Amino acid sequence: MSNRENPYGGETASQVNVTFGNGAAGATPGLAEAPSLADLIKDTTTASFATDVIQESRRQPVLVDFWAPWCGPCRQLTPVLEKIVQEAGGQVRLVKLNIDDHPAIPGQLGIQSIPAVIAFKDGQPVDGFMGAVPESQIRDFIKRIAGDNGGKLEEALAAATEAREAGDRQTAAQIYSAVLQQQPEHVEALAALADLLFEAGQTDEAKAVLDRVPEAKKDMAAVAAVRARMALSEQVAGLGDAAELERRLAENPADHQARFDLALIQNARGEREAAAENLLAIVKADRSWNDDGARTKLLELFDAWGMTEPVTLAARRKLSSLLFS
Repeated sequence: MSNRENPYGGETASQVNVTFGNGAAGATPGLAEAPSLADLIKDTTTASFATDVIQESRRQPVLVDFWAPWCGPCRQLTPVLEKIVQEAGGQVRLVKLNIDDHPAIPGQLGIQSIPAVIAFKDGQPVDGFMGAVPESQIRDFIKRIAGDNGGKLEEALAAATEAREAGDRQTAAQIYSAVLQQQPEHVEALAALADLLFEAGQTDEAKAVLDRVPEAKKDMAAVAAVRARMALSEQVAGLGDAAELERRLAENPADHQARFDLALIQNARGEREAAAENLLAIVKADRSWNDDGARTKLLELFDAWGMTEPVTLAARRKLSSLLFS
């Protein structure tokens, strides 16, 4: 998605200095710029080592896997190392160096046996291990090396939430995009960015972002809330004019269909309390109307609004009172 297409990326947009790993949000990163998991792993050479490792490690930790084709333990270690780096979702990058083809670098670093994995931070080697160590040790090693990024991630997400609550959606979108450059499958950032795009009227782009959520996490609350909002919006599109529905209700307060449709329109406008009150009025007047449709829709709205939303909590209490009094 280019800046021209992105409602949050115009030339007059306010800037925000947010760095998470190597993702900076001084200008809105397009969604297509977020690296795939494959981009987290690459081969390097003597000529490109300074760029791939030294410079990159100033942005985020880089692991260097020193290996050779004839090394049996290397063939055991490398696939496990690649898998764990991918699962880390951008907290570290992995660079592989064939010491047979490029012996100068391992010679300078004093690498005398392989496999050897050296972690670089801020342009310097800081830790490492040798041999085909167990998977659990590799995970602990990466967690230790990438420890600082966890705090930066939480700070970035908190800053995005604060910006959004203050009405600065552009800054929030920039921060979420920066996070996703480093953790392409971060569910909270994906859901929040999709929600921002949807609010900006870019439904197709919002759907594309949600499609990036891992299959095992598609039912998480944040994702489900965005999908529910989008589904409700599609339903509202064919409901007609709110003023006409209000006129029908003025003439006939028992016109439950008009009240139901008006509630959906009110929800789409962000008038949550009014939407809840209209649906609760139908439940109170005729619970059986449309196969308990008002209560069912109200529960869908609760999912869309979120379980901790004040309107959800208040309406849920009223619904319980109606059902169980």
